[in-house]
Parts: sequence; structure tokens; C-alpha cells
Amino acid sequence: MRKFLVFTQKEFYHIFRDRWTMIILLVLPILMILMFGFAISTEIKSARFAVYDPSHDLATQKITNKIQSSEYFTLETYLSDPAQIEKVFQKGEISLVVVYSENFYQNIVQTGEAQILLIADGTDPNTASTLVTYVSRLVAAYQVEQMGASGLPPYQIQTEVKLLYNPTLKGAYTTVPGVMGLILMLICAMMTSVSIAREKEFGTMEVILVSPMPPLLIILSKVIPYFTISIVNYLTILALGVYALDVPVVGSFMLLTMLSQLFIFVSLALGLLISSIVNTQIAALLGSVMGLMLPAVLLSGLMFPIENMPLFLQILAQIVPAKWFIAAVKNVMIMGLGVESILRELAVLGTMAVVLIAVSFKKFKIRLD
Repeated sequence: MRKFLVFTQKEFYHIFRDRWTMIILLVLPILMILMFGFAISTEIKSARFAVYDPSHDLATQKITNKIQSSEYFTLETYLSDPAQIEKVFQKGEISLVVVYSENFYQNIVQTGEAQILLIADGTDPNTASTLVTYVSRLVAAYQVEQMGASGLPPYQIQTEVKLLYNPTLKGAYTTVPGVMGLILMLICAMMTSVSIAREKEFGTMEVILVSPMPPLLIILSKVIPYFTISIVNYLTILALGVYALDVPVVGSFMLLTMLSQLFIFVSLALGLLISSIVNTQIAALLGSVMGLMLPAVLLSGLMFPIENMPLFLQILAQIVPAKWFIAAVKNVMIMGLGVESILRELAVLGTMAVVLIAVSFKKFKIRLD
């Protein structure tokens, strides 16, 4: 029995010796329950919408007030010209536009019919269909309430739907940019961190560092293969998305490629940072999962709307590189916008790349203890 306790004690010592492994093992369950508990929600609340109302009558005002008073929507602005509709979508200011027909109330009185056009951003099919369903139900509820109170004969408010950028609501329009971000981060960050940690764990890093090669070139020699593989994966995903899933590259291919290369640099820098902190492969793997993969899946807006999350998760999402990359890819690839539409994303990713690379090289040990 004493021998058994000694061996058990020895195993505890091995675990406690690597403080980063201990931190990851204890912190990971807490982060997972918080992220999965708060972030996973398909319900949409406080979605920003705009209104184009050429009628300006009592009926349209009541419908707008009913939509705005629900927990699902927040009125962002009134539009004065139909030409403004696509511009507000391109700026990312709103998720839905409600367009009333001219002489809305008069049409109800005279013909018994009126039309409302719901225009949604189809680059996120799930959100678009959900928002359209919410508004349709609110309009139907208004109609039921008013038919008994107004004294008007039975009438019908018809809601028509127009989906920009993705008329058929193909899910691939969302999954292709998201999978591209996840795979690039997986190859660059996780594999790079594990590769360098393996050298440390097996004791071969010391042999490499005493070679005539400068440390900078040694590090570059470790990351260039993953950079090359990531470029191949990027082209493969893009080709499959276009030719197998019918997702078009509406914008500039060169701009999309430059954006992807910048994201690859950020991911490589994250991998270097993780490898400079931990000394074992298991710690690098767990650190990558906890620090990269889970946030990329849950906090990037790929699967769940960021706007519905608690404030602290919304703030945390701003430092997830995949969030900015996926948003920029949708603007260029799906919406066909130019570089001016992704200047903020490029600035954020560029800043992340510079800061992470600087910190990684500063913390990277060129001498092993």
C-alpha cells in the first residue's frame, strides 16, 4: 500500500510541477461552463433595424412602435431614400430594413390590402430568417389587434421578403468563411505551438539552439512550413466553396488572399506565444483549445450572435482574431465590397500581428534552463 501511495504522490508531483498545465486543467472547465452557458443562444435580441416609410401615417407608426417595443429589435434610423438601404447594410449598421408601401393606410381602407417589404442581410442565413419571422409575427399580431378595435372591414397586410447577398439562404455562405478561419487558426496556432513544445519536451530544442543558425532563423524555419500548409488549405477551402458549394467570390480575390495571409500571421504569432509560455505538448494543446479554438467557435459570431451575449463576453469577443477575420471575409467574398469596407478589420488584425509577434519573440527563450 505504501508503494502505491508513493507512486500516486509522484504522479501528483509531475502534474504540479508544470504550473501552466495545472492552470489550464483547473481553469478550462470554468471557462467552458461560462462560455457554453452564456454564449450558446440562438435567440436574437436587440437586433438593429431601419425603416423606410414613404406614407408616414398612423398605421405605419403603430407597426413600427410595435416592432421597436419588442425585446427583439432596436430602431436604429429612418431612411429617407431607398438608395440608402444597401448602404446601411454595407456599413454593418443594421440587420433588417422594414419598407412600407406608399399610401399604406389608404390602401387598407380602400382595397383591404397593404404591403410591407422586409429586407434582411442574407450573409447570415439563420439570423436573417429568424428576424423575418419575428417581424412577420409582430405584424400579424398588430393586424389581429386592430381589426377588432378600428371598426374597419377585414383586411390583409402582406409581408414580402428580400434577402440581400444570399437570396436562397444557403448555409454555406456562413460556414465557408467560418471554417476557413477555424482551419487556418488550427494549422497555424495549434500545430506551431505543439511543434515547438515537442522540441522542448524531448530535449531537442537545446541541440537546435546551439547550432550556428541565429535564433530568429530557427523560429522562422519552424513556422514557415505551417504558413505554407495554411496557404494551401486556404486555396483548397476557397476552391471547394466556389466549385462544390456554389459560394461565389464576389469581391477581389487578391484582397481576400491578402486578408487571409494577415490572419495567418496573427495565428502564427499566437502559436509562438503559447509555445514560449508552456514546455509540454499537452499544455500547448490544452492552451490552444482553451485560448483559441473555443473562443473562435463560440465568440466569433460564426454560430451564435455576439449581440445576445452578456457584456463581458461581448468585450472578450473583440480580442478574438477569428471574429474580425470572418466579418472581413463576408464583406469581401460574399458582399463584394472593397478594401474601404474592411479597414477596421485590417487595422485590428494588423495591430494584433505586430503586438503578438513582438511579445512572442521577447518571451521566446534562446537558452534553455
